[in-house]
Amino acid sequence: MFDIVLYQPEIPPNTGNIIRLCANTGARLHLVEPLGFVLSEKSLQRAGMDYAELTNVSRHLDWQACLAALQGRRFFYLTTRGTHPPSEVQFAPSDVLVFGSETRGLPAFILDTATPGQCLRLPMMSGCRSMNLSNSVAVVAYEAWRQQGFAGGV
Repeated sequence: MFDIVLYQPEIPPNTGNIIRLCANTGARLHLVEPLGFVLSEKSLQRAGMDYAELTNVSRHLDWQACLAALQGRRFFYLTTRGTHPPSEVQFAPSDVLVFGSETRGLPAFILDTATPGQCLRLPMMSGCRSMNLSNSVAVVAYEAWRQQGFAGGV
């Protein structure tokens, strides 16, 4: 199933919600350090750590370590600078979905390595800037999983 990467997440409840989402969709989660919290924070535990044993969570010291762990895979980057909605992509189970931090998004040095087709944007109403990180991950993960016929789901 898919791999979801959070690049330097900052808000514990968002990461907790995403841990729960990964458990429920069969996705694997990768956290790229530094994190804006410690994994033992109460708000993180309350939001999703009771699901931590049901999903595969990996931590990477930096972006290069994450790339090395996922080499050879197809990456998609969610960014407000994206040019295509996720619904225009034909996802494969081995794809990697990358999301930036809540306040900064993905840095230029990551986006500069992507082709325009790899940079996705969630459609929003005019005048809106962005969506909550855990909501964004949920929308894209469920679209990707839907395209796989909700494989493994009940």
